[in-house]
Amino acid sequence: MTDRDPAASADQAAREHGLVESVVASFANCADPRLREVMSSLTRHLHAFIREVRLTEEEWRTAIRFLAEAGRLAGDEHQELVLLSDVLGASMQTVAVNNEAYEHATEATVLGPFFVTDSPGIPHGGDLAGGAAGTPCWVEGTVTDTDGSPVAGARIEVWEADEDGLYDVQYADGRVAGRAHLYSGDDGGYCFWGLKPGSYPVPHDGPVGRLLEAVGRSPQRVEHLHYMVTAPGYRTLVTQAFVEGDPQLRLGDSVFGVKDSLVKRFEDQRPGTPGPDGRELDGQAWSRVRFDVVLAPQP
Repeated sequence: MTDRDPAASADQAAREHGLVESVVASFANCADPRLREVMSSLTRHLHAFIREVRLTEEEWRTAIRFLAEAGRLAGDEHQELVLLSDVLGASMQTVAVNNEAYEHATEATVLGPFFVTDSPGIPHGGDLAGGAAGTPCWVEGTVTDTDGSPVAGARIEVWEADEDGLYDVQYADGRVAGRAHLYSGDDGGYCFWGLKPGSYPVPHDGPVGRLLEAVGRSPQRVEHLHYMVTAPGYRTLVTQAFVEGDPQLRLGDSVFGVKDSLVKRFEDQRPGTPGPDGRELDGQAWSRVRFDVVLAPQP
């Protein structure tokens, strides 16, 4: 509005501001104070964005079509709206807000769109790969509190993609592979066989993929292994173990999930070397990593 009449510009600004206040006022009778707070703030920020960029009506219609298409792609096997939240950093920002730093507790990161409940249980030393293809990897560690005391009986959910970069739910045959849960022992320890994480892109064949391409961003994720650790009296931890040396670390993670403290050394072992539990791998190369988990107390 730089070339417009100042009086007209002031009148236009007053109209726009008046609309914001009218919408905010419409929530005055909301019985839930938290909902009223959230909706009022959302309205102010959304209208501020529209006014700041001087959004055109066609751009707004395009945005609506984009969200509608993303909504149609939301289901058990694919969550395009979760993916949108991830690539905009909104998921990580929500994680940051809800997982405040506590001493040296393990840092949290994004859940991702491929977590499912009812994973199979495995014993210590069990194999969660479930037939998924990839390089075997021995994973071990402890679950402790911030004082270093072991947390026994913590449920440890782990899930990961196969060597083709696909999670089991992305296949149409109903397979369950690359995911399982186990429990920490009396000493807080745990161990299992999985797969060394590989590189893969987030799903980019839908509207979110087109958005990433349009803004010149890669859909590629840093190599990682997903964790969810729960125990009574402790804050639920959703986190990931990232592979040290992955070139994508320098290029950036498409969902902004990497924390330096979560980057771990996966040590490749020579073919023919027996596993820590005596497992013979028939001359196959394998890897190993240690990932110790420190839980914060429940707020």
